[in-house]
Amino acid sequence: MIEQRHRLNGIAAAGLFVLLWTAPAAGQTAREVEDIFWRDVVCERELEVRAYLKTYPDGAYVSEARTCLERRLGLTRTERVAVQRGLAEPGPADGLFGGPETKTRRAIRAWQAAKGMDATGYLSQEQADTGAAYREYLETYPAGRHADAARERQAARREGEAFRVGRTFRDDLRSGGEGSEMVVVPAGAFRMGCVSGQGCDGDEYPVHRVTISAPFAVGVHEVTFAEWDSCVVVGGCGGHRPDDEGWGRGRRPVVNVSWKDAQAYVAWLTRESGGQYRLLSEAEWEYVARAGSETAYSWGEGIGRNRANCDGCGSRWDNEQTAPVGSFQANTFGLYDVYGNVWKRVEDCWNDSYAGAPADGSAWKQGDCNTCVVRGGSWYLEPRALRSANRVRGSAGSRDNYVGFRVARSLPP
Repeated sequence: MIEQRHRLNGIAAAGLFVLLWTAPAAGQTAREVEDIFWRDVVCERELEVRAYLKTYPDGAYVSEARTCLERRLGLTRTERVAVQRGLAEPGPADGLFGGPETKTRRAIRAWQAAKGMDATGYLSQEQADTGAAYREYLETYPAGRHADAARERQAARREGEAFRVGRTFRDDLRSGGEGSEMVVVPAGAFRMGCVSGQGCDGDEYPVHRVTISAPFAVGVHEVTFAEWDSCVVVGGCGGHRPDDEGWGRGRRPVVNVSWKDAQAYVAWLTRESGGQYRLLSEAEWEYVARAGSETAYSWGEGIGRNRANCDGCGSRWDNEQTAPVGSFQANTFGLYDVYGNVWKRVEDCWNDSYAGAPADGSAWKQGDCNTCVVRGGSWYLEPRALRSANRVRGSAGSRDNYVGFRVARSLPP
């Protein structure tokens, strides 16, 4: 006998359940076909059980199917009787688009009455599994027996939506306020180092391929004085209040902070938000700086005019002081001030070349770890220092008025 297997396809997000089946093979009886159907049903999947009951309202497995529903819905013995009574009432057969007088609707109403009209509402939202569906449940049953579960699912959905590539977000901080504005950048691969082969330094070789296997979040801007001061006010960041050189605080990039200071900031941000904050690795920095390009700068081979803050970039702050973050056009990943303004500290120890460098985008934690890598150039240097491939060493303990940092956040899988 050749089994003609039913194929069940639940479309939970639409609140529907589609049943696709093939005609019985020659020699198969109706009971044999029903047996095959029931073997394909998973008791814990409510929609599959309901599809069976819809197709075989008087079938051989109706009792087992109803027991599956009762277990799924968490009924007590008294409530089970109410559901059975509702299903047993005279009425048209239940269907995919059955009206309010179908048997199942009557059973649900009876059960809702026994449950205080709560749990079936949650089940319908769980089937939809969207933030809006859980919000609807919570608005209807703010103190319902499944309210905590609905809030957890709503938060999970919100987190998933927030972490879509290209989306920006800010984490709430336990001490009040919000963390740095972050943008989710995609996974990808690129060639790291002196790709053009022109005007490069020896430490930019060998060119090697790096693969970033998962999306991650990056600070839209360099960390600002306002963000750093928020850490200090609540007792974090070692209490260090860096000098702003008279240029102003607020939205200026924080300067006069060491690599160790930057580590204190990301540790504080992690504790405050519950997210996993860190410095970018050197490979991640070059990946987001290039943003798919292989030219000296993400926009081309020349520095252009008023695209960054450096000595010769054509901005009002050139070779004078830092510029407020976001003063220039963002790159295709949505990041501002990747080039110039202040050098950006990264996680890696210094190595004189890329021989043996990681190929997975992770930080290289071997080499001279008293001397760390800085990238991106600064307000007082010529355009050549801003190139995507350019890399410079800096003391892990030094505090300078031309060095800052940008944060990254690892995302849940």
